[in-house]
Amino acid sequence: MSISVKGFKAASVSCGIKKSGRPDLSLIYSEVPAVASAVFTKNSVKAAPVLLSMKNSKNGCISAVVANSGNANAATGREGYKNAEKTASAVAAELPVRLGDVFVCSTGVIGVKLPVAKIIAGVKAAARRLRPEGLEEAARGIMTTDTFIKTAGAGLKLGGRKCGIFGMAKGSGMIHPDLATMLCFILTDVSISKQMLDAALRACVKESFNSITVDGDTSTNDTALCLANGMAGNKPVKSSGSGYNAFLKALSSVMVSLAKQIVRDGEGASKFLEIEVKGAADEKTARAAAMAIAKSLLVKTAAYGGDPNWGRVLSAVGNSGVKFREERIKIFFGGLKVVSGGTELKGFSEKKAHLALAEKEVRITVDLGAGKKSAKVWTCDLTEGYIKINAHYRT
Repeated sequence: MSISVKGFKAASVSCGIKKSGRPDLSLIYSEVPAVASAVFTKNSVKAAPVLLSMKNSKNGCISAVVANSGNANAATGREGYKNAEKTASAVAAELPVRLGDVFVCSTGVIGVKLPVAKIIAGVKAAARRLRPEGLEEAARGIMTTDTFIKTAGAGLKLGGRKCGIFGMAKGSGMIHPDLATMLCFILTDVSISKQMLDAALRACVKESFNSITVDGDTSTNDTALCLANGMAGNKPVKSSGSGYNAFLKALSSVMVSLAKQIVRDGEGASKFLEIEVKGAADEKTARAAAMAIAKSLLVKTAAYGGDPNWGRVLSAVGNSGVKFREERIKIFFGGLKVVSGGTELKGFSEKKAHLALAEKEVRITVDLGAGKKSAKVWTCDLTEGYIKINAHYRT
C-alpha cells in the first residue's frame, strides 16, 4: 500500500495463541494522541475487550491499539475483563501512553480464557518492532479464517496539505450488520474534530460495513475504530463544508473497499453478489428489501449453482416486511431482465439467465416501481465450504 499516514507505527508478532504459529498479535501506535471515533457490535453479548474499549474510547483520544487473533476473550466473565485490562497495562508499560488511551481488541474462539501471559510477552515483542512500514504486517496479525489481508488507502489534499487514510480489516464469517463481523482500524493524519470524525465514521459505516452480509450472524467482538492524529498539519476540520466533504469521500472509499473485500473472502464463497433495489419510495425501504435478498439462503445457494430461480428473489422481497405492489416488480440478473410486472418475462431464456448467474461477480437488481430511491448491499454465495469451515471451527 503506497498511501502514507504520518505518525503511525505498527507491528505484528506470533505470541503462541494460534497453533499454526502464524502472527496473532498486532500493535498500532500513534506518536501523538489521536482523536478517536468507534462503533461496536450491537450483540447484547459483548466481549471483554469491547467493554473495555467502549469505556476508553469515551475519552475521545486513543494512542495505541492492541489486537489479538485466535481468542475472542468473550463469555469469559470477570477474569476476561481483568485480562483485557492487563493487556492494556502491558501496552502502557512499553509505550509512552496513558492506560486509558489504549484500545484493546480480540477475535477468535468464544468462551476460551485468554492466555494473558503470552499476550503480555507478545506486546513486549511487538513494541520493539514498531515501524511505519508495519501497517500491512499488522493487518496480517488480526486474521482468523481470512484467506488474505484486507487493506485500503486513499490520499487527499486539505488546504494544500497532503493527507492520507489507511484502513485494515479482518472478517470472513459471522458477517452481518450491525456491524458486520469484523475488526477494522482506520488511521489518518488528517486534523479533524471529534464531532466531525464521529459524523463521518457513522455515515460511512452505514454505507459499508452495515451494507454487507455473509451468513446473517453478528459477532460478540465487532469493532470499527478511526484514529486521526492531525499530523498532516491541515487546518482542522471542525464543521461541514468542502474540507469535511473531501474527507468523507476519501473515508468512504476506504471503508467500502474493505467491506467488499470481506464479502469476497466470505467463508467458502465462490462468488461476489451485488444486490440493488431501486424504484423505492424511500431509502429505508430499498435497504430492507436489498438486505432481505442478500441474506436469503435460498438466493445465495441458487447463485452458487447458477440457478436462475427468480422466484426466490421475489419471495425474499415479500419476506422483507416492506410494502410494494407485486404487479410493478421488475427483476434483472446482470443486464438481463427476467421478470416484468411481477411475472416471468415473455421469451425468458433459462440459458441466458444461467450464464448471468454463472459469473464470479453477480449483480441482482430489483425495481419496485414505487419511487426514485435505491440502495445497494453486498453478499456472497453459500457453498459447502462454509459448512466445512464452521463445522470444525474449534476442533
